[in-house]
Amino acid sequence: MTVSTNMATRQAARGLYAGVALSFLVGPVVAEMSDIARDTVVRRSCEAAIWAMPAVGVYDIELAIQRDAGADKGVIAYMSEPMDSRHGFLTANDVTPYVFGGGYAGDEPVVIDVPPAGEKAAFFGTITNAWQVPLADVGTSGDDAGAGGKYLIVPPGYDGDLPQDGYYVYQSNTYGVHFAFRPVAKDGGASEDQAAYAQTLQVYPFSEADNPSPTEFVDVKENPINTLPVYDMTFFEDMNTVIQREPVLEQDKVMMAMLTSLGMVRGEAFEPDEEMQSAMLEGLQCAYDTMQEHFITRSVVPFWEDRQWGVWAFAEGQPEAGFPYVTEDMVLIDDRAGGSYSWITYLPKKLGGGTFYLTGLTDSDGDMLNGHDSYKLNVPADTPAEDFWSVIVYSMKTKGFVTGNERVGLATPDLLDMQVNDDGSVDVYFGPAAPDGLERNWIPTGEDFFLLFRLYGPAEGWIESGWRLPDVEKAN
Repeated sequence: MTVSTNMATRQAARGLYAGVALSFLVGPVVAEMSDIARDTVVRRSCEAAIWAMPAVGVYDIELAIQRDAGADKGVIAYMSEPMDSRHGFLTANDVTPYVFGGGYAGDEPVVIDVPPAGEKAAFFGTITNAWQVPLADVGTSGDDAGAGGKYLIVPPGYDGDLPQDGYYVYQSNTYGVHFAFRPVAKDGGASEDQAAYAQTLQVYPFSEADNPSPTEFVDVKENPINTLPVYDMTFFEDMNTVIQREPVLEQDKVMMAMLTSLGMVRGEAFEPDEEMQSAMLEGLQCAYDTMQEHFITRSVVPFWEDRQWGVWAFAEGQPEAGFPYVTEDMVLIDDRAGGSYSWITYLPKKLGGGTFYLTGLTDSDGDMLNGHDSYKLNVPADTPAEDFWSVIVYSMKTKGFVTGNERVGLATPDLLDMQVNDDGSVDVYFGPAAPDGLERNWIPTGEDFFLLFRLYGPAEGWIESGWRLPDVEKAN
């Protein structure tokens, strides 16, 4: 069968490959190819999956809008309310609704017309290429600084006339254009204000600049979508879709040569037989395990000497360079996959934007957080978040919300319903069951997990102030 973004083809592919999923889902199929040939396929599949992680991750977002929400190509996803456990999205928040979209734009420039900050909401977000390399930040912390503006993304090889003014112009080295923005509330703005503001965004081909067609939106709160990477044969289907439609970058020619041994060749059908699928899935398991180990052991470093809480440890020089994950000497495939895009999306071109993240992988004893123990976190009354704080549980396996749970996080706005201590602090509980009488203070787990504690609007000088978030403690 040939690779296609057609939804029926996609669903058929999932059915075809259902019997040869990763070993943590279904046992592998016995292969009959030679040991040397199999080892080559396993090894190259592992490296190819790590290499392709950022491209597959962002393509899966594009795909989910069409597959799960039933939207046509080019329709933009927005949310009438924040996400919940029905939504599959890498380390998203459950406080601010999103608007996101994009895809294969072809050889014509695309205009992303960002509105000025409104009275009740303003955008914060990033436009990326097909490999999630940030092209531009938008909104109050972006190039338009909240005044709004037309962002013109120019594809490779375009030789037409470009405007001399009135646009923020960016040259891309891919045909894919993707974005995710948060319509952050201001001055008491509510979800309906954020949703209305999100739909003032316009996206259209540059050829329609004088009279653009109305931008179409689909509410993915009401039509939940699952954008999480799936580690079965459809991972390779998605990888093949990207390499078929995108130009080959100079930095990727060696990998493109190795992909031929997997039957992945530009302009040709990708039709691995059962033996090839089995070996490729073994390689995909290797890639998943490699990225998982990187995430646990290298992606987070301690923020305070006497605390377990950590901060993200990006590859040296990448935040300053705008996260290309390419240096003069190499492509940083391990750092951009295990260190970023297997668990986060849409890194900004410039860090900042009024949010600070603390990551919790372990409890006060240094043990990894798990799904069968219960835990407690005391959030002090003087937590230095001028807007609000938020703590969210994420599945260690998928890096998204734990599915099926009625609550995925708690935040300052929830204090009205929570039991608050006499000193103004609040105890947040995590575990498979709620503590008696403290159901409103509880976030369910049920599987191995990690935490992100976000400070929205961190107070100026808070790091130097000496404030520290207490560790998560066992509460069994």
